[in-house]
Amino acid sequence: MGPPDESGPRDTQALLSTKSTMELHVKRPLLNQEQLEQLGHWGPAPRTYQWRTWFQCSRSRAHGLLLKYLPVLSWLPHYRVREWLLGDLLSGLSVAIMQLPQGLAYALLAGLPPVFGLYSSFYPVFIYFLFGTSRHISVGTFAIMSVMVGSVTESMVVDETVQQNTNSTEEARVPLASTLSVLVGLFQVALGLVQFGFVVNYLSEPLVRGYTTAASVQVFVSQLKYVFGIQVSSRSGPLSLIQTFIEICQKLPNTVIGTMVTALVAGVALVMVKILNEKLHRRLPLPIPGELLTLIVATGISYGANLDSRFNVDVVGSIPAGLIAPVAPKPELFAKLVGNAFAIAMVGFAIAISLGKIFALRHGYRVDSNQELVALGLSNFIGGFFQCFPVSCSMSRSLVQETTGGNTQVAGAVSSLFILLIILKLGELFQKLPKAVLAAIIIVNLKGMLKQFSDIRSLWKTNRVDLLIWLVTFVATILLDLDLGLVVAVVFSLLLVVVRTQLPRYSVLGQVPDTDIYRDVAEYSEAKEVPGVKVFRSSATLYFANAELYSDALKQRCGVDVDHLLAQKKKRLRKQALKLKRQQKDKQAAPPNGTSVSVSVDPSLGDVKGSGTVDSRAKVNPENELEDVAVSGQEDAKAPDASVLKALGLPRPDFHTLILDLGALSFVDTVCIKSLKNIFRDFREIEVEVYIAACHSPVITQLETGHFFDASITKQHLFVSVHDAVTFALQHSRPGPSSPVSATKL
Repeated sequence: MGPPDESGPRDTQALLSTKSTMELHVKRPLLNQEQLEQLGHWGPAPRTYQWRTWFQCSRSRAHGLLLKYLPVLSWLPHYRVREWLLGDLLSGLSVAIMQLPQGLAYALLAGLPPVFGLYSSFYPVFIYFLFGTSRHISVGTFAIMSVMVGSVTESMVVDETVQQNTNSTEEARVPLASTLSVLVGLFQVALGLVQFGFVVNYLSEPLVRGYTTAASVQVFVSQLKYVFGIQVSSRSGPLSLIQTFIEICQKLPNTVIGTMVTALVAGVALVMVKILNEKLHRRLPLPIPGELLTLIVATGISYGANLDSRFNVDVVGSIPAGLIAPVAPKPELFAKLVGNAFAIAMVGFAIAISLGKIFALRHGYRVDSNQELVALGLSNFIGGFFQCFPVSCSMSRSLVQETTGGNTQVAGAVSSLFILLIILKLGELFQKLPKAVLAAIIIVNLKGMLKQFSDIRSLWKTNRVDLLIWLVTFVATILLDLDLGLVVAVVFSLLLVVVRTQLPRYSVLGQVPDTDIYRDVAEYSEAKEVPGVKVFRSSATLYFANAELYSDALKQRCGVDVDHLLAQKKKRLRKQALKLKRQQKDKQAAPPNGTSVSVSVDPSLGDVKGSGTVDSRAKVNPENELEDVAVSGQEDAKAPDASVLKALGLPRPDFHTLILDLGALSFVDTVCIKSLKNIFRDFREIEVEVYIAACHSPVITQLETGHFFDASITKQHLFVSVHDAVTFALQHSRPGPSSPVSATKL
């Protein structure tokens, strides 16, 4: 073996022996909270009433509100035509090329005729151009949203009706989906107006990724019937995905060979184009539009070979040209759709805002989450009147919009105008498009979301609690369907937060030599406990759910059975009081001889002394003897040189001061205040003084409001830092069994 490596100690010494010019010395007196308030002239922070500004009327306020809720007016007048227009035009064209096949395909996921996917790719995109704050996300049809809509439409309108008459689809499923879109939009706009954009924070990244992965599995299974050309019953609710997959496996012998071959050829072609784009992305000015080329070629082959009549391949069918008149939603459906609408609204917003913040951070601008809620809500609300189904942001189209030179939402407006041209003139050309090709496009585009299964390996290495959230979300969504799965995931995630606050890390702190820094003695070998002083800290805030656990952990880490010691103290005081009663009875039973025996009980010494002094005034009240003994014991406990525990024959703790580091507290409730007062009471009963350190000002204010401070607990028991409390404790400690304490530096 070689010589031991001494680089570690040398590095430490070099770190400690910094130059005097780099050192910062601050001399200050020892401060408790009362002294700090006097020194800093503390006063309550002035309250700001936000609601007062709501009713103020002025020209500048009106202008500010207009720019806030109609952001296009703030950036469009400053649009750099020469720098941005060409990039936005190319980006808009690229996005429209992707939007066309995805709009047709995702309409199938929603259980609607393909043309309604084109409508949903036009109206919402143009509305978001006016109200959105993100410059790069591509709003429109999205696989997860479409499958959530499809689970609603297919559960409320059975497949048999659809198969018998296409008009029945438009009369039943389309109004259902458009009404759902209006309700989703109402939820999003309302939440945005009341500044509830933070609600998406409850959908953590592992939860969203687990949910989208499960949804992608549902999308994959839902498209298998188009790949194999078989009819499958519509199901919804718990275990519907498992049942659908079993039914597909059972009906595989009925596969239409022409449909399966069409899907396989289209899928292979799409995969090859994507691989080619990945390898040549630096050389190609624009990615090869694989989806559009596949659509055009498949439609041409279908026309030329009559795939629908000769090989029984199911095709898209009639695609009416032109726009349709707006239709009012059906309010009678609101009660049935409210739960699904809220879930769809939250998922759609979570996906949009997460992508929006990624692009905003990358390009150096800010995205307003509340305004994004309003913009997305208006897109869905207004789109619902024009027979659109709920939409959100597409990751693949957003990446294309950014990488092809898009600078603003002008690119989104351009893509919506291209879609409008297709709706008016070119849509009817795709009537012979096989549905199997659309299914292949959907499945191939699931590649990115299905890759999220790799999260399991990465989270296993980095954070297993997040892995648990991911797995529970995925399993719940697979087994319970999309709406119930989301509810279970959110509830489980919140419960896990509560459980983690109930199981914090409790630490006994020691002083790092020659510093005022205190760290966990279990982690820092050089950190040593200050003799006679226990410093205790919790890593989580203290509230009703973990207050009792905090007290139990404190008593356990201190190494003293506080409850047992208190019980023994009360028991021995009670015995002493009973002994006093017996002696008093003996005195009263003695024959009067003109003299009286004065009996004095000193609880601090535990001895009963009798004197023959003549004192006719000495009287003892038996009813108050126990109370007098207890009071005397408490008074002696506070005396500097007396120990009730020692007089009673009980062991004293090996520390004289307990310091609670409450720097982790962000708030306190009534249970927390009661628990802290009980800690003060119990430890003082066993002759240990208690101090609090490092409280934040809002917490101190809440302690005052909760009547924590009284005659026995004042702000002089609160210290600015742990070191202040330790220094004060050492200067005012009582002599005890512990070894002499060493001085500390402030």
